[in-house]
Amino acid sequence: MKQWIKSILGRGRNKSQENKDQGNKAQGNKSQGNKAQGNKAQGNKAQDGKAQGGNGHGTDGRENNNQPKEKEVETGHMYIIVGLGNPGREYENTRHNVGFMTLDQLAKAGGIDILEKKYKALIGKGMIDGKKVVLAKPMTYMNLSGESVRELVDFYKIDETAELIIISDDVSLPPGQLRVRKKGSAGGHNGLKNIIQHLGHDQFVRLRMGVGEKPAAYDMKDYVLGHFTGDDRKLIDEATKRGADCIRMIMEQGPDAAMNSFNASVKAPEAK
Repeated sequence: MKQWIKSILGRGRNKSQENKDQGNKAQGNKSQGNKAQGNKAQGNKAQDGKAQGGNGHGTDGRENNNQPKEKEVETGHMYIIVGLGNPGREYENTRHNVGFMTLDQLAKAGGIDILEKKYKALIGKGMIDGKKVVLAKPMTYMNLSGESVRELVDFYKIDETAELIIISDDVSLPPGQLRVRKKGSAGGHNGLKNIIQHLGHDQFVRLRMGVGEKPAAYDMKDYVLGHFTGDDRKLIDEATKRGADCIRMIMEQGPDAAMNSFNASVKAPEAK
């Protein structure tokens, strides 16, 4: 009988211990589940922080300065100065390229290199007399100059009626004569004509550089693509320097002041 009672009591203790062990196991599973749930929550939080960091903010909401910024479009008060001409060595120092030649003098004064290829042009950016400038030589050939000018105006978002200056040759003016105008027709100049077409108006400042009237026996195309010779060459060399000074006055004091100072007639060299 004693042995039987001892056996019954042993079974009770074993079952109690088994229930206790099962309880501990369940508690452990619950603890592990909570721990896993916590890790998952922390993972989600980290993922959220990563997503926020991709928008330029870290997990603490502060701006992440290490994120690359989008390229800013260059805008603000500036002048776009366009010298008209034709690209290529064969056109250097021709009558039609006096716009390029004058722009080179202006670039020299500002220490600006006109080498960057953009907007169908060679451009150079810098400061002249405290004014922000973009100097441009369209590479479209003369008759399509407006394509380049349109792209420049659209990108820099300037007021083309006040901040755009075009330099062109003019066969109706004597060699070396300068003429500033605030608006007007193309006057038979195909480069100006194309610019007016692309802008949709003729309300922009232009500096016309005299290259002399075409002789009666010459074809117009041959004449404007011809090179300066003799006294005309001396007049043009001096005129391109004055043209650069004229542009600087337009930016500093306005086109009216430049007209008063630079539109005077140029005396032809005395015959020797």
